[in-house]
Amino acid sequence: MRTSVKNITMIKILILFLMGGTIYAGIEVLAREFTHISMFITGGLCFVLIGQLKRTGLPVTVQMLISCAIITALELACGLIVNVWLGLDVWDYSDEPANLMGQICVNASAIWVFLSFVGIYTNDFARRKMFYEKTAPMKILP
Repeated sequence: MRTSVKNITMIKILILFLMGGTIYAGIEVLAREFTHISMFITGGLCFVLIGQLKRTGLPVTVQMLISCAIITALELACGLIVNVWLGLDVWDYSDEPANLMGQICVNASAIWVFLSFVGIYTNDFARRKMFYEKTAPMKILP
């Protein structure tokens, strides 16, 4: 039986999702000593989306800024669902300066700019080593 390209692509996405979720949750455990399943899901989505940026050919510095926006937007969406709508109170940035409804803040977003490089590099590395994809070298500036 032949495996279709679509099935292989879905398997790659699932593997990258699981990797990203594990890394994201691990970072949370290191930083806060606990995490929540919603952060695993958010991390998996972020990792898959960030991996698609490499295909654009944009410099890694631009990818980092776009990644930060992606992560921050997904954290806001997750926070609104998990913390505001469901009332689970997984996190609260209300005491942080420049926060939005206690779900995201400028300080956390600034950290994501730098951590996104780890995500970009790890995603690229995984695609090369696990899936034997040829990826373009990372360029810092245009």
